[in-house]
Amino acid sequence: MNKAFQKYLMLPVLLLFLTGPCCSAQTAEKKFPQLKLWYDKPANSGTRDVDNVFESDPEWLKALPVGNGYLGAMIYGDVNRERIQLNEKSLWSGSYQDSNNPAAALSLEKIRELLFQGKYREASALTEKTQVCKGPGSSGKQYGSYQTLGDLLFDFQTDAPYTDYRKELDLDNGKVIISYLQAGIRFKREIFASYPDRAIVIRFTADRHSAINFKVSMTRPERFNTRAANGHLLMSGTLDDGKGGIGMAYAARLKAVAGSGKISLTDNAIMVQHGDAVTLILTAATDYALDYPVYKKGNPLLTSLSQLQSAAAKGYDKLYQRHTQDYQALFGRVQFNLAIGGRDTIPTDVRLENRNDLRLQQTYFQFGRYLLIASSRNGTLPANLQGMWSNKIKNPWNCDYHTNINLQMNYWSADVANLSDCFSPFTDLVESLVKPGKQTARIQYGANGWCSQTITNVWGFTSPGEGTSWGMYTAGGGWIAQQLWDHYTFTKDPAYLKRIYPILLGSAEFYLSWLVKNPATGELVSGPSTSPENSFHAPDGSVASVTMGPSHDQEIISGLFTAVIQAGRLLNDNSDLQKRIKQALSELARPKIAPDGRLMEWPEDFKETEPAHRHVSHLFALYPGTQISPQNTPDLALAARKTLEARTDAGTGWSLAWKISFWSRLEDGNRAYSLLQRLLNPTTNYRVNMSDGGGTYPNLFCGHPPFQIDGNFGATAGIAEMLLQSSDGEVHLLPALPDAWPDGEITGLKGRGGFEVSLRWKSGHLQAASIRSLTGARCRVRTGSPVSLFGVKSVRESSYYITTFPTVKGKIYRLSANVPVLNKLK
Repeated sequence: MNKAFQKYLMLPVLLLFLTGPCCSAQTAEKKFPQLKLWYDKPANSGTRDVDNVFESDPEWLKALPVGNGYLGAMIYGDVNRERIQLNEKSLWSGSYQDSNNPAAALSLEKIRELLFQGKYREASALTEKTQVCKGPGSSGKQYGSYQTLGDLLFDFQTDAPYTDYRKELDLDNGKVIISYLQAGIRFKREIFASYPDRAIVIRFTADRHSAINFKVSMTRPERFNTRAANGHLLMSGTLDDGKGGIGMAYAARLKAVAGSGKISLTDNAIMVQHGDAVTLILTAATDYALDYPVYKKGNPLLTSLSQLQSAAAKGYDKLYQRHTQDYQALFGRVQFNLAIGGRDTIPTDVRLENRNDLRLQQTYFQFGRYLLIASSRNGTLPANLQGMWSNKIKNPWNCDYHTNINLQMNYWSADVANLSDCFSPFTDLVESLVKPGKQTARIQYGANGWCSQTITNVWGFTSPGEGTSWGMYTAGGGWIAQQLWDHYTFTKDPAYLKRIYPILLGSAEFYLSWLVKNPATGELVSGPSTSPENSFHAPDGSVASVTMGPSHDQEIISGLFTAVIQAGRLLNDNSDLQKRIKQALSELARPKIAPDGRLMEWPEDFKETEPAHRHVSHLFALYPGTQISPQNTPDLALAARKTLEARTDAGTGWSLAWKISFWSRLEDGNRAYSLLQRLLNPTTNYRVNMSDGGGTYPNLFCGHPPFQIDGNFGATAGIAEMLLQSSDGEVHLLPALPDAWPDGEITGLKGRGGFEVSLRWKSGHLQAASIRSLTGARCRVRTGSPVSLFGVKSVRESSYYITTFPTVKGKIYRLSANVPVLNKLK
C-alpha cells in the first residue's frame, strides 16, 4: 500500500477516538455522504503553460473546474498568487469555409470497382488523391481552434506562510471552496458559475475585519486590450478568421463589489484594500451564433455589460441562491452510495493511489454528472473534446467535435444519469449540420440527404478531413442522427420526435444514395469507407484502411434505418421513402464471425495492423447500439467477447471508458470493474499517446493522454450501465454488478421507455427497487432473481426473471426481492 495513502487511512481511527462516537454516528447516519474532491495543497499558479499543442499542463490538471455551459473557469487555489483560468465556450478562431471537393464524386465508382477486385493498393492511392477535403482541412487556420478566454491573475500582496490549507470542489452545491490560515486569520474563497445569471462569481471572506487585500488583472496570451470602464475591467478583442481578416469578437467584464474597504481601478487591474467581504462578478460573451452560414449575431460588448449589471444588482446571497436552486434541481436527481460511511479524511489525489477505493469510484461517477451540467446547458454549444476547459490558444485536435465516437461519448450519460435537460446542445449542433451536410452530400458524393464526417467545428465543417485513414468517415452523420433517436426513447417527447424526424430521414436518404450492391453477394454495403482510424494487411500485400462494407458502417446504417422506421410508424409516415428504407434494411450486409470466433471488423478476415487498437468500432452494435446482446444474439455476443479479449484491456482514457460499457453489456461486472480501476489509475503522462497510457489526473480529469473529457463522461455512463440497462420498454436491474460492490444503493437513474429507477442491493443481490413511470408505458423488468409487485409474479425466462406490468404516468411502482427480510426503499 502506498505510504501516503496509508498515512491518511489511519486518520478515521484517530478522529473516532478524539471526537467520540456521537459525531461519527451522525456522519455514518447520512444516507448519501457529501460529495467532494478535496486537496491539502494548491496548484502552482506561477508555472508557465506548456507550449506543445498535444501536451497538457501538469499544474493546470491540479486546478478545479466550474462552469455554467457558457463560461468556465479553472481554479488553481494558490494562496499568495492565485490564477483563475477562464473560458467562453463559443470562443473560436477561424471561420466558415468551403471544403467540399467536387472532384471526389467522379472517382467513387472507380474506387469501388478496385476494392471489389481486391486491388487495395490502387484503391487506397486513388482514395487519398481524390476523397479528401478541398484545402488544408483541420490543419488550416480557417478551420480554427477553440481558445482560452484568458486569466484572472491575483496578487494578495503578501508572501507570509500559511497553514491548514484546503481546496475542494463541492459537487452537491457546484462550487469550489478554498480556505487557509495566514497570520492568524482564516481566509475563505468561494467560486461558482451561475447558469441563471450567466456569470462566474468569486467571493472572498475573512474572520478578521479589513483583512482582504489584493490586486487582480485580466489578461490573455494574445489579441486583447484590457481597460477600466465605468467601475469595472473590460477585456475585449477579435480573433483571426484564418483568411487574413477579422474573426470572432469577444468581451469579458470583471466587477468588484464590497460592503467595506476601498476598491480602485487602474488601466488593467482592480485594487481591493481593507475589505471584509468582497465579491467579484465576471461576465463574457462573443458575437457567435450557431446559424449557418453566417454564424454571427449580437454585440458582445452590450451583451456582457447587460449581464454584468443584472448580476451585480442581485448581490451575492441572491446569486448563490439562484445558482444552487438551478444546479441542485439537476445534480440532486441521482444519489449513489456504495455503503460508504464516515468522514472523508483522505485527499482526492491520495485516493487515486488506491485502485480499490469505493468512495473515489462513487465520487468519480458523480463528477462526470457535474462536468456535464457545467459544460452543457440549454442554449449553449455542446461539450467539446475538453468539455469547455482549455488554457491554450491552439488546442489538441483544435478541441473540436469528433463524430467517430468522442462527441457521442460526451452524451452517453446524459439520459441514463438523469440529465436529459443537458442533451439539447447536442441536438442543436446536429440540427445545424443538416444544411452544410446537404452541400457535402451533393458536391462531394453526388448524393441526396445530408452527411457529416469525422470532424466538425462551430463553423459547420462537414467535409472529409485532410487524410482518408482518419478523415473519411461517412458514418458520422448516421451515428449522431441515431443518437437523437436514442434520446427520444428515454424521454418519449412527441414534440421532440417531430423535430428530429426530418434529420433522421435526411441522414437515411444519404445512405440510400451511398450504398451499393456487392457484386459477389448482392448485399448493400457502404464504401469506400474505413473502420475509424484502424488499418489492415490487405491480400495484395499493402496496408490499407479503405474497404467496402466495414462492420461499423453496416451497424450504424442498420441502427439508423431501424430508428427511422420506428419513428415513421409513430408519426404515421407511409411514404415511398419509408418503403425504400425498409427494403434497403433487408438487403444490408451484416457483420460476420471470423474463423477464430471474433467479430470481423472488415468484410473479409483481414489481419489488423494494431491488434490492440484503441477504437473497437465494430462493436458499436454491442454498445452504444443494441443489435448485439447475450439474450437476443448469443453467438454475436460471444464473438464480441472474443474480440474484446483479443483487443486487450489496454487503451487511451476514452477507450478504457468504452470498454467498461462493452463488458457491462456482456454482463461481466468484474471485467467492467477492472477497466474502471485501470481508468482510475493516476497518470503523469501528459503528452499525446494514441495506444495506451490512459488514466486519471489529480483533478479527476481523464487522461487520453493529453486531457480529453470524453473518458469522464464515458465512465459515468459505464458505471450506470453496470447497474441498469434498458431497451425500449424493458429495464434490466443490476445486469453487471461487480463483486467489489456487494452492498449499495442508487436512486434516480433513467431507462429507455420513460422510467426512473432506484435500486438497493445487499450481498450482491437486489433487495428492492422503485420504478416511476414518466409516460405511462407498459414496463418489463428483467432481474437475476424473482421479485414481487402487488401480487404480480416473476416469470422464469432462461436464466432471468421477467416481471411485466402496465403503468400509470407519474406513479411509482415498488418491487421487492423474494427474501425473508426486506428493508423498504425510501
